[in-house]
Amino acid sequence: MEPKPDWEFFPHLGDVGIRGFGLTKHAAFENAARAMTATITDPASVTANVDIEIECRAADDDTLLVDWLNALVFDMAVRGMLFRDFRVTLGNGQLTALARGEPIDLDRHAPRVEVKGATYTCLRVTREGERWLAQCVLDV
Repeated sequence: MEPKPDWEFFPHLGDVGIRGFGLTKHAAFENAARAMTATITDPASVTANVDIEIECRAADDDTLLVDWLNALVFDMAVRGMLFRDFRVTLGNGQLTALARGEPIDLDRHAPRVEVKGATYTCLRVTREGERWLAQCVLDV
């Protein structure tokens, strides 16, 4: 039996749909962030040697996912970085995370697209069987 993926893309006209999966909700959030990185570049090309702490609060898990991904987009733009590794903690409407990455190297990372932000389109955070799903559409 083939293992299930940690993340995947799904088709969406003009933008990019991403899905993160995990045995826990926080793992699904981490894998949604990995899918977002994979939208931009090959995650294997990113070295995880700079740590950035991120905190978000929201009334529900769906909004928290969008806020989390948009906080990463903000840090990528302001700091000129790409992220590869993520450690997310969730509880009481709050997300605390450590994102690890490095400054963008245009030659080595060869970015495919610029992610402008995570949207509420196709937004879902839910448990499906034994795994959690965290999905949305990225505006590129």
